[in-house]
Parts: sequence; structure tokens; C-alpha cells
Amino acid sequence: METLGHYIDGKRVADETRTQPVFNPATGSPAHQVALASTATVEATIAAAQTAFPAWRATQPLKRARILFKYKELLEKNADRVVEAIVAEHGKVWEDAHGELARGIEVVEYACGAPEFLKGEYSRDVGPDIDSWSEFPPLGVVAGITPFNFPAMVPMWMFPMALACGNTFILKPSEKVPSASLILAELLTEAGLPPGVFNVVNGDKEAVDKLLTDPRVKAVSFVGSTPVAEYIYTTGTAHGKRVQALGGAKNHAVVMPDADLDNAVNAIMGAAYGSCGERCMAISVVVAVGDAVGDELVRRLKPKVENLRIGNGTERGLDMGPLVTGPHRDKVRGYIDLGAEEGAELVVDGRNFKLAGHKEGFFLGGTLLDHVRPDMRVYQDEIFGPVLAVVRVQDLAEAIALIDAHEFGNGTCVFTRDGAVARRFSDAVQVGMVGINVPLPVPVACQSFGGWKRSLFGDLYAYGPDAVRFYTRRKTMTQRWAVRGVEKAQFAFPSNG
Repeated sequence: METLGHYIDGKRVADETRTQPVFNPATGSPAHQVALASTATVEATIAAAQTAFPAWRATQPLKRARILFKYKELLEKNADRVVEAIVAEHGKVWEDAHGELARGIEVVEYACGAPEFLKGEYSRDVGPDIDSWSEFPPLGVVAGITPFNFPAMVPMWMFPMALACGNTFILKPSEKVPSASLILAELLTEAGLPPGVFNVVNGDKEAVDKLLTDPRVKAVSFVGSTPVAEYIYTTGTAHGKRVQALGGAKNHAVVMPDADLDNAVNAIMGAAYGSCGERCMAISVVVAVGDAVGDELVRRLKPKVENLRIGNGTERGLDMGPLVTGPHRDKVRGYIDLGAEEGAELVVDGRNFKLAGHKEGFFLGGTLLDHVRPDMRVYQDEIFGPVLAVVRVQDLAEAIALIDAHEFGNGTCVFTRDGAVARRFSDAVQVGMVGINVPLPVPVACQSFGGWKRSLFGDLYAYGPDAVRFYTRRKTMTQRWAVRGVEKAQFAFPSNG
């Protein structure tokens, strides 16, 4: 069985000291193995990135941008190759994998603006014959630790901006989905990126801990579950690093009595069951304002959930594929069991779904739970699967209070025809990303992505303008040339007078 190693200093590096299988979720069988890096391997990767940093830092932003322009072209040319790797290891359906890659390419496009967003600020004559200006130099070696659910997009939330800002980068992708990252690395080399500027090290906690504690790594970006995000943030900052750690979510969709229910139902279906619900922005809770709205929503959702088109991912026109691993499928199935035990009404039960010819695949059908209460675990926990819960409230104020009381504050949306309701909701709700009749309010590349409360640890969001702040540090220069010969010593604090 093939073993996938690492990408260090511009080339693939074989490593079979410790390995684990990578599964094809549609068949339930191992497709290949992935190497789990030792501490020594990570140290060698950090050394390669550190060696490459001075020359890359000295490379003009325009030249960095030209490499990224070429990289964008190569990503588009090799899109099917990247998508095939995502489908084979994650189980995501073909169209969804293409959509993921497209959103990642948007960040590459934004990063091509490096000459603009790195040009700094200049102020002339801030005092007598004194000029002042600021620059934004890179940090050095930085790292990204990414989850299984977006093998291409989430890494591209990080490294294009880090590279554009002049840093060297080490990516530690999820060991469940290693192939896409290795392809991304090879395409960067083909685009002209010098060796050591971008590296991929596959591994587990041993690799993560080395990246978090090694003083040569100046910043770490992470996306994943909240317990791990908290660990990443706490450990990294304790070792003097700049850290952004995006955690879990429980995203609510509020449906008002005046909503366009046909459009709302279709939007909710895609947002809840797309990618099997394995998205940090997936809608997992519908908040129906009024019992009549709840009854009508459930009536309309039920046949759609029952008739989801589920397949092996390589077919076209599917709604869902398998979940990423057997243990994750079993965890989601356990939450459905728990919901029924807690008293939720199991309107559609996806636990017994089997795909013909793929009985060993990691499949679940869509599940719909009604009359879910806030005290239930299926409401409180991030399930990360094709499970949608319906909660009923009596008015908008109760809906907002329900959302605000949850520990997560990643994304939310409201379906309404009333502009005053939309304004009140977006102003009041304590959530980082808000949609108005938009179920997945993922910011575009020129904005920044991040939640509130226990959905984000750190002060800065991912990609967009916040990424420039995260991957650089401000340096301000104040300059004066003596023009009057020898000047007297000044003991008073200088001012601009």
C-alpha cells in the first residue's frame, strides 16, 4: 500500500516510521497510508522554512504576487485533480468539492494584492522636519493546522496570505485527508515558489505539539473543534506565539412567520445536509417562530430529507456522500440515538441508510428532529453530521435570546421579508457572521472569517484584512535630519510643536 509522506524544502519526502491508514469513505476500505511525522521530522521542516525565510522576506511583494498569479492559473488547470483527491478521502460530492476549491482560489486572488495591502502608511512633517512612516514586515516561520472537512479551502484561508506577506509556511493538514495538501504544495513549486517557503508535514499530536512549542515558529493558525482550539491557543500563546484558533459552532436559522417558506426550506436543506453537515457553517438548528411556522416547516422538510440523493461522491448531481470515517459516522449515529432518548420527535431517521453496493461505506441518511429543547445534548453539542434539529419559540426576542445563550457564536441567519426584523436581528444577535435570507454567510475573500464566544480564540479572524494583521507586525519609523548645525539637548518629552 502506498505511503504518503511529507513535502519539505520543495520535494516529497518519504517517511514510513509511523503510519496510519487513509480510508475511502465510500467503500470503508483503506486506500493508502499516511506518514505520521516524528519530532525530528518536524524540526527538519522548521529548519528548512527558517533557512528559506530571509530570501523570501527580501523578495519584493510584486514578485511574490506574480508567483501567486501563476499559482491561481495552475489551480484552475488542475482543479479536477485536486477535487478527485478531496472526494476520494473526504467523501464530499463532486460539485461541493469544486465549490470548496473555488472559494480557496478566491483567497489566492486576494493575496495577489500584496503590493497594495503591504505598502504601509506615510506622514510627512509630523513635527519640525520630521517624517513618519509604517511598514508591515513578516513574522518569519508560521504554521497552519487544518481540519478534515475542507482539505483545500481551509489551508488556502491561511497560506496564500502568509506567503504574500513574506512569511514561510508549514502546513499540518488532517491526517484523514492528506493528498490535497501535497498537490497544493507541488503546484506552488511549479508556480515558482522557492524551496522551503511552503512545506507540508503530515502527522498527529506529536507534530502539532512541536509546532506549538518550537520558538522558531512565530504564529499558528488553527481551524477545528473547540476543545482542540482552546488547547492550541493556550499552548501556543504560553510559548510566546501569535495564535488564531477557530473552534466549533452550532448555527441557527431563524424562520419568521413572514418568510418565503419555499426559498427558506430549499436554503436550509442545502445548508444543513450539504457535505453531510460536516461544515463549521452548517445550519444544524432551525428556530421556528411560532408553532404554525414549525409545523409547516417540518411538513415541507420531511419529504425533502427522505429523498436526499446520496451516493459515492464520484457521481454527478448528488446531494450527499459518506461521512469521513467509520468512528465519526458512529458518533453522529449515537447523537441520533440520544436525541430520541431525550424526547425529540424523530421525524426522519437516517441511521439505517445503506447504499447499494457500498455496504461497508461510512453512510448515514439525513435525519430531522422536531420539538428539540435547549436542554438536550443534540441542541447543545456540535454534531457535525446530517442532523437537523427544529426548535420552536414564540417571537424574535426569544429567538435572539436562545442564540445568545449558546456557548458558540459562529454563524446564524434569519429568513424574513421584513427589513426592520432583519436590522434588529443583525444588530442584536451575538454571533460573528450573520446572514439575512442567506443560510451560509461565509464572508468573501476581501472580508474576514470568524465567530464569537467559544467559536474563536484570539483577536483576529481568518483571511482578508485580518490576515494581513495576523501575518505581519507593524514597524513605525520616525525620521529627522539636522538642518541647523549642532542642536541643544532637549530634556522635555518631544512634541510636534
